[in-house]
Amino acid sequence: MNAFAWGAFATGLGWAAVSALAVMAGTFAIALNAGVHRVVDVAWGVAFAAVAVSSFGLSGGQGDPARRLLVTGLTVVWGLRLAVHIARRGSGHGEDPRYEAILARARGNRNLYALRMIYLLQGALVWLVSLPVQAAQYTPRPLSALAWAGTAFWAVGLFFEAVGDAQLARFKADPANHGRIMDRGLWRLTRHPNYFGDFCVWWGLFLIACDGGWQAATVSAVSPLVMSVLLINGSGKRLLERHMAGRPGWDAYVARTSAFFPRPPRRSR
Repeated sequence: MNAFAWGAFATGLGWAAVSALAVMAGTFAIALNAGVHRVVDVAWGVAFAAVAVSSFGLSGGQGDPARRLLVTGLTVVWGLRLAVHIARRGSGHGEDPRYEAILARARGNRNLYALRMIYLLQGALVWLVSLPVQAAQYTPRPLSALAWAGTAFWAVGLFFEAVGDAQLARFKADPANHGRIMDRGLWRLTRHPNYFGDFCVWWGLFLIACDGGWQAATVSAVSPLVMSVLLINGSGKRLLERHMAGRPGWDAYVARTSAFFPRPPRRSR
């Protein structure tokens, strides 16, 4: 077998959707019991891990074993780290303002509205964004330099995410920093090291899929593009900066610090 396994991939798409929706359905039940919908943010990383593992199980005998193991392992590490971080960050807090705003638009049953507009929507996004992880499982080509370049890109992304999150957590834990803008460590280089890290992770996974051939690259090209739009112009950077605008020191921070891609801070004039 030397060709991309189209039939098995098509079947895998369905099971990937089932995996993502199962995680979201379980999380919805937990949210109803807890009375807050912010727990769905924890499910985001878990759902990606579930899709990767289910795709790995279904693709046995179809794709290159090394690529299958590589892309599954990288996705699970990224997804579970993110889930643990968000769970710790949100522990003991009430509802996220983003979800309060969404639920304020509900007509009729708020829980059913949340199911449609939060859980099912995020499940669909997980399925779409995870296409490189799914497609990479069904290509028989052995790993080459492009896959290792993708792995390096993923590693840069995980570094920016994990280190940026840890630096911000330490900063917020110090009462002396209350009301101040975090502008240290990686946050000196970019206003959003965690979002930039996410960007690198998904372009890296896409490169691993591309390493398998044009078929895998074609069916998964939409994934990093959608993730980039979400991070830069969607629910990531844009919404957070709208929330931060007006805080003391924010305008000066914006003037000297890159909006997304890391670079040394500008010198004040």
